[in-house]
Amino acid sequence: MTPTDLTAEKSPVADSGSTRGRKVSISRDDIISAALTLIGPNRSVSTLSLREVAREAGVAPNSFYRHFHDMDELAIALIELAGSSLRGIIGEARHRATAERSVVRSSVEAFMEQLNADDKLLHMLLREGTAGSDAFKKAVEKQLGFFEEELQADLVRLAAHNKTGLYEPALTAKAITRLVVAIGATTMDLPPEQRASATEQLAVMVRMIVVGSQTMAASGQVRI
Repeated sequence: MTPTDLTAEKSPVADSGSTRGRKVSISRDDIISAALTLIGPNRSVSTLSLREVAREAGVAPNSFYRHFHDMDELAIALIELAGSSLRGIIGEARHRATAERSVVRSSVEAFMEQLNADDKLLHMLLREGTAGSDAFKKAVEKQLGFFEEELQADLVRLAAHNKTGLYEPALTAKAITRLVVAIGATTMDLPPEQRASATEQLAVMVRMIVVGSQTMAASGQVRI
């Protein structure tokens, strides 16, 4: 979900060629949009320089500091944006589903559709969780925690509706979230023709976790 409303006007041409084309003012979204333009499959956010982002945004480096303290703060803002965007997409998919099986299927398919669409935010979220700095990893971990909380609430709701038990709902949600992220991180590097198979396998694996949690609850373990 690329930031919009990037409507800052460009400044008049100055005597120095180094300022030609720079904008009079810049928004936080301008900087985020510039960073997203620069990152890609072979370019991590952690490799971006402040000057590079400022140049892409069309502003002097000093303008960057009006919105972000440093590049780490920008990277964390991108990770938060990625998490929020993906939670919205998957949350809508889950809430459209009515049965537990369709929740699994719709959630996995929504995730993989974003992956197949070469969503830069999603790719960044997956990469920075394993290859980024400690600060980036903590930011990704925070986003995954939000995913787990929302998924746990859905699993509890569905278990109550279907009158099934669920062993350790929080742990079940964590297992599903971490599995999806791990598979997603490897799937995004696969050729497109192999991704459909990966989606099917992921849906089955997630279903195994859910059924296993139900079975453990039914066998006398903790129930919700």
